[in-house]
Amino acid sequence: MRRSQQNYMTTLIVVVLFIVFIAEELLGGSENTSVLLKLGATYNPAIVMKNQWWRLFTAQFLHIGIMHIASNAIMIWYIGQYAEPIFGHLRFLLLYLASGVGGNLLSLAFGNDNSLGAGASTALFGIMGAMAVVGFKNKESDLLSFLGRQALALAVINLLLDIFMPDVDILGHLGGLISGLLLAALLGDETYKQFGFWSRMLATVLLAVYVVVTVRLGMVINL
Repeated sequence: MRRSQQNYMTTLIVVVLFIVFIAEELLGGSENTSVLLKLGATYNPAIVMKNQWWRLFTAQFLHIGIMHIASNAIMIWYIGQYAEPIFGHLRFLLLYLASGVGGNLLSLAFGNDNSLGAGASTALFGIMGAMAVVGFKNKESDLLSFLGRQALALAVINLLLDIFMPDVDILGHLGGLISGLLLAALLGDETYKQFGFWSRMLATVLLAVYVVVTVRLGMVINL
């Protein structure tokens, strides 16, 4: 019961993902292009030409097929068991959601304009990046240092696997990782050491540059 209370935001995220997945299936199937578009998958022409920027946020709740949501949900549940207590409930949620958007921004800037994007893995990579920052900042803590190294290793291994897997949005994963790194440096965590003022200012500037550059490049659509 105590662990459940400590990680209720992780539980809520996983539950929401499955509720949305069930809605996808009821509306015509999670692999149906029209259903994905209707519910908010990323599609660059719709985002830019129709000003549907909300897709950068909603796409992280959608999944394509049962294996897609199962793998993401398992990883989110696993990493949330230690990441949420470290960051605190609201900061964890903010890191998760903002990283999801950040990952989709990189896909908007450099991805295929004719493809659909969906999945919580952009947000998941953000939490991995955030945990890597915690491990780096708390090197004297064996536990936190280990958790940080483990999270970074998982991210790197998955990025390498992405290279050999078709239809995987490696740009979204990389963008989520970058966003999580910068957001964690900016926001800090619940219990442990924080970055200093200038480190946070640098993270803020880099995050702002990242957003501006990806949005600017993403405004050019090639069909």
